[in-house]
Amino acid sequence: MAWPWLSCLLLPALIVSVAANVAPTFLSNMSAVTLPEDLPVGAEAFWLVAQDQDQDALTYGISGLYAYFFNVIRNTGEVKLANLLDYETLYWFSINISVSDNHNNPVQKEMQVIVEDRNDNAPVFQNTDFSTSINETLPVGSVVFSVLAVDKDTGSAGAVVYSIERVIPSSDGSEYLFSILPNGSIILNGSLSYNNKSAFYQLELKACDSGGLYNNSIIVQCSSPVFVSISVIDQPDLDPQFVREFYSASVAEDAPQGTSVLKVEAMDSDRGINDLVIYSISNSTRPDWFKITSDGVIEVSSTLDREQLLEEDEEVQVQVTATEKNLNIYGQEAKVSIWVTLRVTDVNDHKPEFYNCSLSTCTFTPQEAQVNFTGYVDEHSSTRIPIDDLTMVVYDPDKGSNGTFWLSLEGPDAEAFSVSPERAAGSVEVQVLVKTPSQVDYEQQMVMWVQVVATDSVSKNSSIAMVTIYLRDINDHRPTFPQSLYNLNVSEHSEAGYVVTDSIHAFDPDTGEGGRITYSLLPGNGDDVFAVDPDSGTVTVRNGTLLDREKQAVYYLTLQATDGGNQSSSTTLHIILLDINDNKPVVTGSYNIFVQEEGGNVSVAIQAHDDDQPDTNNSLLHFSLLPSSYSHNFSVDPDKGILTNLGPLDREAIDPTLGGRIVLTVRVSDCGVPALWTDVNVTITVEDINDNLPIFSHPSYSFSVKERDPGVLIGEVEAWDADQTEANNRISFSLSGTGANNFILRGTVLGSGGAKGFLSLPSDTSLDYETQPFFSLTAGIDVGSLCHGWFSVLDNGSVLINQSEAIDYETCDLVTLVVRACDITTDPRFQAYSDNGSLPITIEDVNDNAPYFLPEDKTFVIIPELVMPNQQVASVRARDDDSGNNGAILFSIFQVDFVAKDGTVIPFQGFFRISTSVEDSVFTGNIELVTSLDSTLQGTYQVTVKAQDRPSEGPALEAKIMLNLFTVDQSYRVRLQFSISKEDVGANMEEIKAALAQVTRTTVYIVNIQDIDSAARARGRSYLDAYFVFSNGSALTLDQLSMMIRNDQDSLTQLLQLGLVVLGSQESQESELPNTLRNVVIGLGVALVLVIVIMTMILVCVQKSYRRKLRAMKAAKEAQKTAVGVMPPVSAIPGTNVYNTERANPMLNLPTKDLGFESQSSSSDLDHISLNSLDDNSVDLANSKQEIKKEALCSLKEQDPEPLSRVLSARKVGPREQKEGLAFDNKGLNTTDL
Repeated sequence: MAWPWLSCLLLPALIVSVAANVAPTFLSNMSAVTLPEDLPVGAEAFWLVAQDQDQDALTYGISGLYAYFFNVIRNTGEVKLANLLDYETLYWFSINISVSDNHNNPVQKEMQVIVEDRNDNAPVFQNTDFSTSINETLPVGSVVFSVLAVDKDTGSAGAVVYSIERVIPSSDGSEYLFSILPNGSIILNGSLSYNNKSAFYQLELKACDSGGLYNNSIIVQCSSPVFVSISVIDQPDLDPQFVREFYSASVAEDAPQGTSVLKVEAMDSDRGINDLVIYSISNSTRPDWFKITSDGVIEVSSTLDREQLLEEDEEVQVQVTATEKNLNIYGQEAKVSIWVTLRVTDVNDHKPEFYNCSLSTCTFTPQEAQVNFTGYVDEHSSTRIPIDDLTMVVYDPDKGSNGTFWLSLEGPDAEAFSVSPERAAGSVEVQVLVKTPSQVDYEQQMVMWVQVVATDSVSKNSSIAMVTIYLRDINDHRPTFPQSLYNLNVSEHSEAGYVVTDSIHAFDPDTGEGGRITYSLLPGNGDDVFAVDPDSGTVTVRNGTLLDREKQAVYYLTLQATDGGNQSSSTTLHIILLDINDNKPVVTGSYNIFVQEEGGNVSVAIQAHDDDQPDTNNSLLHFSLLPSSYSHNFSVDPDKGILTNLGPLDREAIDPTLGGRIVLTVRVSDCGVPALWTDVNVTITVEDINDNLPIFSHPSYSFSVKERDPGVLIGEVEAWDADQTEANNRISFSLSGTGANNFILRGTVLGSGGAKGFLSLPSDTSLDYETQPFFSLTAGIDVGSLCHGWFSVLDNGSVLINQSEAIDYETCDLVTLVVRACDITTDPRFQAYSDNGSLPITIEDVNDNAPYFLPEDKTFVIIPELVMPNQQVASVRARDDDSGNNGAILFSIFQVDFVAKDGTVIPFQGFFRISTSVEDSVFTGNIELVTSLDSTLQGTYQVTVKAQDRPSEGPALEAKIMLNLFTVDQSYRVRLQFSISKEDVGANMEEIKAALAQVTRTTVYIVNIQDIDSAARARGRSYLDAYFVFSNGSALTLDQLSMMIRNDQDSLTQLLQLGLVVLGSQESQESELPNTLRNVVIGLGVALVLVIVIMTMILVCVQKSYRRKLRAMKAAKEAQKTAVGVMPPVSAIPGTNVYNTERANPMLNLPTKDLGFESQSSSSDLDHISLNSLDDNSVDLANSKQEIKKEALCSLKEQDPEPLSRVLSARKVGPREQKEGLAFDNKGLNTTDL
């Protein structure tokens, strides 16, 4: 009975216990999980989370077919990866998860595991053995080969990009010879050549994916390289080539027919074919003289004659053609020609012959050969005076010693003349000269004859010419011209033979040969341009091609008139060249203009000049615009050449393919007859602005959609923008209006300026007809959203980068994303989306743009004499599209070279520096001179400027540009003298510069203004030194400036009124005073030398005269001691010491009676003694060593006392002299004659 009661008591407690313990439940989000395939083993995959109302300890578990991928910590629910996931093998699977509270049965639930793809696979080529053969004539752009690589990944990680890593061989631009398309097709970019480039190429290929996420970073996977072998097949497309570039040989002129002279050889240039070559003679300066065999041997085929080749340098030119046996790929003969030089050598087969011609004009034809010549000579002409009018030339066509000959005279009057030269070689003008003037006597013989004999020095063969010499009476009058100066005009480039004047004649009153006048032009400037008829005096143009007014406008010729007696006089011909229209206008500079559409205006002056005579129709320029597609929008000033636009320019009116560039052709013509012109292209780039609104294809769109159909495409809209640049025509769409949050309008680019918008429902949104059957939405379009599509937002709120390579700070520095949140569990009857929010993303700049120089149409000219240190001589401008320090530019001088006019390059360092300034994001580098330059150097300074940015981090980027600084050296410095003072010249400086600039069309640089020293012999009171420089760096010389000023009469008059008197170079005028001083010093030196020489001569003569007088006195004294028996019967010669004129030496001219000595014997001994007496200081016959006859020497009369002895004897003797007894007796000293 107790058990039933017990049961009744326990049953409610058991029921209460069971009802109180509830089984756990998983959270609602435990239905699916997404895992990346690169999750490492052991990493946390996810957590199992369940709820238990009883707060019991829970135990978790995983089961199922794919449970092996995970390990679960049972008491925490943490799930870790046990095995690697692979998206390519299994991208989705299911597992069973369970939870137990150890009271109730385990609760199980199916969970979906979604594997996310990662970039864990590299592309793999499907085949690694690639080789092909192609013809060398394969057209550019053809497909050479195709490869395929596959990447198992998806998205951008599976998009394969092919590249050519290198080309073997890498020379001759082979790296650019091939390219590979995105589909793996290898394209030929350039021409092939089996012979000149390479017969085999090997391309190293690599395939890479487009990058993807792997191990939390974006990586690019690349395949292993593969090689494609390409063999080039040779084609017969080249002509043969001769082995040598030049062939020459010699052959004697007496060589028999069939003699081998030279062998030529040619080879097929197609090395892979090597066709047979056939030789032939296609042309020759002497046809039929030579022939060629099949193997290329040139042989003599007829008689040779070297003398026929004298005008051809003794050479025969033979054109040999080598032709391949087979035709080339074009169906034509493959051949090449070369000129072969065959020199014909001389043999002695001619004797010297006489020709009546002048050596410079002799053609040595049989018509010129002559054996009788005539000449004229004045009677009693001096020795070696040549016979006039004798144009005798002796010519031996042989060469070397074979052409050497002797000349001699024979005949009845050969003794009166001589021949010159006596020996010659080849050809020579022969002159017969007067040898004995006394025999050339007109009164005794009016005509004389000689024979000139020319004898070959080797063969001894000779020729004889008879010369008849007519003697002329002496001519005593010169021919005279009526005027000393004649002003003449002639048009430039007149034809040869054009008569300049035939009215200028000289007059000679003599008759006969003495009155026969011959005209000639004396050598000088212009004698090669003009000629004169020697008989009529008609002046003609000799070489019309040299008559160029732009090179020389005025000629001064000296016309000489010579009569038969070789007496002459001259007059000056002032010939002015008349201008013709023979020079085209010259356009300087290039013209590239950038202008914005609508508001921008074009105004550019075409710089041109014409070298014809200024202020004439020949140099008057007319500008016109040639018709073109857009020429009606512009006009050009016909006189000034200023090109302007007629109205606003519209970029959209220009053909889009032109990129906004309009090329106009401006014709610059002169007004001469016929007119000459030059065309110049002007490129105008019309820059696009955002001046067009985008418009929809239709004003309204109506679409229908079924309710409760999420993610469906509703309709499409299209819009277009007429602007031509992407920045101004990129379209993005937007939606507004009630309920706009329920729709998505995504856009895609259709092309330039076009876009299509796709209206759809989000994948998690559906519409309810009963709630709202109709939506009125407004679709908006915006232009310029280049940043559209850079970012995307995932469902979990993550913001991803879609196009990392497209993100560009310079395009957008701030991107604002419009985002909204959606509750996926909201009842469809209610709004599931939140209001739109803005997410601004700031783009940070990196240094990804290098500086670039802005183009400038400038010419930099340096005048070293004018530029000073720290002075600016040139400038550059540059920009950098980066911002901050990344866009800050620092200029520096990278290199300076001086290129002389002869091409020599001299490096210069430290002569220039550059400073940097910035304005409106444009950096300007001002190049300044550091030190003075050498003003004598002629050439160009090439300055290389480097522009480098200054990034906060990373390497700096740079750009370089080379500037040409043209120098104007000191030789172009011109000095102008003025009749006014330095102060007046300075006051009129602007007028003077304006007048000089107008006449020269140059920039005038004034160096200095100074007064001229009053002591100097100058016409002016002051001078001005200046340079006249064109915009292209060239300068005017003194001659060019003088010609320009003289040709412009108005400017010349103005300059004369401003005081200009003399034009000259600095060197010539500065050197006048030093030259004068130098000449004065030289003259004084010469005069001093002459005075010294004259004084020396006078002194020598006086001393010599004194010595002769002294010797004569000694001789007279000795003569008094001569014995009586030896005196000759004749008187002595007064004033001498001997007695005949043959051996007499002069002495004092005393009367014979004063001498009082008898003549000595004429014996040789006594004569010898007399001569010796002149050389000794004392003569004493008694003490002489000579042996003479011992005869009594006594005078016939008593000698006169010697005056000095008489005076001394009468003097009182002092005691000292008596004591010492000093005395001497010099018989050689006698004062009687004195």
